[in-house]
Formats: sequence, C-alpha cells, structure tokens
Amino acid sequence: MGKGWSRSGEGRISSGMKRTFFLFAILLTHLPVFAGEPVFFVQITDTHFGLQEHADRARAAVKTINALPVKIAFVAVTGDIMHDCIMDSNVVSEALTIFSGLKAPVHYVPGNHDLLKKSPEETVAVFTNRFGPLISSAEYGGVEFVFVCTEPLSNGIKIQGYDPVSSLDKLLQAHAGQPAVIFNHAPSVDDFYGNSSHSGWGDSKEGLRWTELLNRYPVKAVIAGHFHRDELHWVGNIPLYAGPPLSSWLGRQAAFRVYEYHDGKLGYRTYYLP
Repeated sequence: MGKGWSRSGEGRISSGMKRTFFLFAILLTHLPVFAGEPVFFVQITDTHFGLQEHADRARAAVKTINALPVKIAFVAVTGDIMHDCIMDSNVVSEALTIFSGLKAPVHYVPGNHDLLKKSPEETVAVFTNRFGPLISSAEYGGVEFVFVCTEPLSNGIKIQGYDPVSSLDKLLQAHAGQPAVIFNHAPSVDDFYGNSSHSGWGDSKEGLRWTELLNRYPVKAVIAGHFHRDELHWVGNIPLYAGPPLSSWLGRQAAFRVYEYHDGKLGYRTYYLP
C-alpha cells in the first residue's frame, strides 16, 4: 500500500508541478520585468573655455560633482567646450586637466565653437586627438549611451568621410534592441531668442533623416546643449532635453544637470553653482 500510494502520489505531484510551471510561465509573459538599478550621470555643457572665469566655474563644478551623494556613472560634456580657441594647446590642456579631476569617466561631443568652419580640418584634428572620436558609445546599466557630433547637420561644417546620420545608424544597428540615449550639441528643434523663433536644422533633408533614424530605434532621449537654457522638446516621439550652460555667456548662472535613468524613464535635477 505504501508503495502504491507513493507511485500514485508521484503522479499527482508531477501533474500539479506541470500545472504550476504552466501558470508561472503565463504570469512571466504578463508581469513587467523587474527594473534594474538606476543609472545616474551628469551633463556639463557650453563651458566655453578661454576665460579664467569659465575655468574657475569648471573647477567648482568638478568639486561639486565629486561630492554628490549618488554614484555617478559618467559625465557627458555636450559641446562648446572651447570658445573658438581649440587651436590654443594651453587652453585645451587646462580644460582637460580640470576635467581629469572628475572621479567618473568623461565623454565629449564637439560644438560649433569647437569645430570651426573657417578651419575644419585643423579643428577636427585637434578635437579627435585631444578629446576623442566624433562618434562613440559606452554601456552603463544595460543602456547604450551614444556621443555623436552633429555639427555637419547644424553648423554646415564639412568633415571629410563623416556623415552623422549614417554613422549613428551603423552604431545603433550594432546594438539593436538595446535602449539608447543620444548626446549631441545643437538641438534639431527651433531656437527662440530676441523674442522671435529661429529655424532649427530638424526641418532640413538631413534633419528629417535624423528624426526618422532616432524613432526607428529604442532611443529613450536626446540630450543637448547650445541653447544656454533649460528646455524640453520632442524629436518625433523622443524627448529632447536642452541643458543649461556652465559658462557666463548671456549672463547665465553656472549650472549642470544630474540625470537619473531608471526603467526606461529619464529625469533630472539642475544644480546651480554660487
């Protein structure tokens, strides 16, 4: 009897386990995936090195960032690092020395005051030799963060052998299905200053290619600078965050942003320096 009960019990347990596993599998297909740890990162933009005041602001920002109470995965410097003086090796060295004081890795994209239309080859060469490539990416917390030069689209500068849209397409293809956040300098949307609107580069043929490309991939956000203001816009269905400057141009208070990416959503806080 004991042996018969055991065989019968085993059959009932096996059938029950099958039903349990079946129900568990159904639940897994309907329940949301548990979110991972948040990724914190910093955006610094429009530092405009070339004035002592701007170097002092950058030093203060580095000190403040290093003392933040959260772990910063990386710092993105989104263009106009220099103020038309990227050919001055002393100023470039000062900027790089200051940024080297950051505890987190630093990624750079150039702006219109870094790559100059009057000397494109020379300024591109300095940027790529001192700050890094025109397009690159790094993964943090399962997200691909992409740093891309869009100056040929926004500034009209000619860079031999470099097409921002094609280069970005190739990079995103290599990470297909992975969420991405894009960093560039000038937003593609219209600007507003002097109490009037000024057309952005998003309505151009290449700008429309850019928008279509971004919306074809799981891009969660575009983060830019250039406007010297806190602004939120949309590139198709993708939010575009324009960050405030660290420099004093236009009478701005020095500021940087701390972003938090968590479960496909991006939020930020703006830190103002005294």
